[in-house]
Amino acid sequence: MSEVVEGVADTEHRRAAVSAAGAPFPDTAAVKQLVEALIREQLKAAVGEQIAAFVQQNEQRAREFSLLERIVRVEEELKALRETQAVQFATSEKRFEALMREMNARFEAMNARFEAMDKRFEAVDKRFEALQREMNARFEAVDKRFEALQREMNARFEAMDKRFEAMEKRFAALQWMIGLGFTLTVAFMGMLKFL
Repeated sequence: MSEVVEGVADTEHRRAAVSAAGAPFPDTAAVKQLVEALIREQLKAAVGEQIAAFVQQNEQRAREFSLLERIVRVEEELKALRETQAVQFATSEKRFEALMREMNARFEAMNARFEAMDKRFEAVDKRFEALQREMNARFEAVDKRFEALQREMNARFEAMDKRFEAMEKRFAALQWMIGLGFTLTVAFMGMLKFL
């Protein structure tokens, strides 16, 4: 633009110089139109180049700005995702801790049950041992009673054997006596017949 103004100022100086020399100078209206046409063309070219450069630069800036906006959105989303994950991890950790506490409580309860069962088994073992001792004592008493009964039965059988032997002796003596009595009676009857 300053070139055009300088051109117009140069043109005014030349016209003044040419008029002073007496030479005919072209018409100012025609020069004005010519200058305006040149200015318009130069302005169009310069403005077009400037606008093209401005548009290109702004498009580049718009792309950069769009890219920056996307980067910012991605960073915000990442930040939100990190926060969400942190909350989820904290929640998961709390759940895991609660689950661990519950499992530990259950294991402790199971251990207590096993200990109670062990105590019951120990008590049952003691009862069985006591019962076995009692049964052994009873069996020993039964064995002693059986042995005593056996001895008593043996003594009774021996006594009966002695009684049977005594009875046999008596029967034998009685048999001898009866035989002797019959013999004597028969002999006495035989003698009575002869006498």
